[in-house]
Amino acid sequence: MNLVDFSDSLMSVVPAMLAVILAVTTRRVLLSLGAGIFAGAMMLNQYSPLESMQYLVGKVLAIVWVDGAMNSDNVNMIIFMLLLGALISLMSVSGATQAFADWAAVRCKDRRSAKSLTGLMVFIFFIDDFFHSLSVGAICRPVTDRFNISRAKLAYLLDSTAAPVCVLMPISSWGAYIIALVGGIMVAHGVTDQSPISAFVEMMPMNLYAVFTLVMVLCVIAFQLDIGPMRKHEKWALEGKLWDESKGKPAGLDVEAPESAKGGMIDMVLPILTLTMATVFFMVQSGADVLAANGEAFSVIGSFENTDVGSSLVYGAICSLVVSIALALRLKLDAGSWMKAAPQGISAMMPAIIILFFAWTIGAVVRDMQTGIYLASMSNGNLPVELLPAVVFLLSCAMAFATGTSWGTFGIMLPLAGDIAAASDIALLLPMLSAVLAGAVFGDHSSPISSTSILSATGAGCHHMDHVMTQLPYACSVAFGALLGYLAIGYTHSAWAGVAVSGLWFLAFCAFAVRKSKPIMAAEPITS
Repeated sequence: MNLVDFSDSLMSVVPAMLAVILAVTTRRVLLSLGAGIFAGAMMLNQYSPLESMQYLVGKVLAIVWVDGAMNSDNVNMIIFMLLLGALISLMSVSGATQAFADWAAVRCKDRRSAKSLTGLMVFIFFIDDFFHSLSVGAICRPVTDRFNISRAKLAYLLDSTAAPVCVLMPISSWGAYIIALVGGIMVAHGVTDQSPISAFVEMMPMNLYAVFTLVMVLCVIAFQLDIGPMRKHEKWALEGKLWDESKGKPAGLDVEAPESAKGGMIDMVLPILTLTMATVFFMVQSGADVLAANGEAFSVIGSFENTDVGSSLVYGAICSLVVSIALALRLKLDAGSWMKAAPQGISAMMPAIIILFFAWTIGAVVRDMQTGIYLASMSNGNLPVELLPAVVFLLSCAMAFATGTSWGTFGIMLPLAGDIAAASDIALLLPMLSAVLAGAVFGDHSSPISSTSILSATGAGCHHMDHVMTQLPYACSVAFGALLGYLAIGYTHSAWAGVAVSGLWFLAFCAFAVRKSKPIMAAEPITS
């Protein structure tokens, strides 16, 4: 099938922007994604209905089956979501999540401490952003509900801690992927005076968006900083409306525990520990197998660089589900509760999986439209060297926003940024690579077609577009500070100058926001 080449045309951004604009204006995600997919298919196939239909069927099938083999990455993610749905449902029906909520209610005296608990959970689930958003959302939702915290705020806490922590952690699915890419770029340009892992560590403070997004989360918790649409959602929450009820009940894992449920904290803690530890084990093992097959010596970082994240998450979820079932057997639950638990959890995941299918499909269409290549080509002009980190940051923001993928942006923009730095000023190599990471995470946070945003909303039990619109003001304010920081780095060649400039903007913004946005009066916890 011969597709039209849009690599050098502004038309390449039309399907992605159509989907984004419709999502923002209509708040109907599937309709918006479907319109973008249809427009892209028609444009690529010269507006031929038959060829466009054949093209779309091929793209949908490729989500699960490609080149005569199963698309393991996507299939494993779907299986993981279904298993996690069953696991959380089983823990809910056994009374484990209620036991955790009761435990947290004793220790969380107010809304601030409940938000703090949610934010800190990322350091247990830092392995992968999907893993974090779905798991922590389901676990902490009973706690945040009890303290009248809106589902939009919970989704913000999940999303704004997941990717920023993962992108800063060497031992995570994100860190391993980035280290592998950075290592290849360094070798390609003859940078041999430091290892890829040391380069990654040096880049951490220069990832200005990720760093200050985490600082923003702390300020939001400490100062009850509710700005933009988030303020409306928090006011509703204090009136007992945890989501926008005019849009119906959002998708999420809400399962009521029967009165006979006698589960305790062990029924929550042990399966979750198993989930985390088993996933880490299988990530290391799958990576070690690749190293051994290539005749390379074992190392933890090397294992993470070559790991199979999808299968590791599936195996970890299976182990956790087995442990949860073994614990539940001792509780002698009613057979009806057992039979309902797994189907309820699986069905609760289906809306998110459907949206993911649409998001994956438009991602494939956007790739064929060569949107990323077109946006990347915009940096080939004669720009002053001092502006390059800021320009790369903006391009990465635009690319991740338009494509809905931070990893895809890494794959395109990191090598491009390396080439630009090598051709202009190799001293700017790490700052420019850091700018790509920062821009990609911002685009991922702000895009309605981002899978991370979709799963954060699902984990929180929040309407998807409500999450996108309430998070956007926070993300944009931090991104503007990061842009100023990259300008400072470009002109001074000092990472700490960039941190200082971004920090000054952040302090000024927060001081202004705190003064203008008085904290919403807290309510008493909802009694169960």
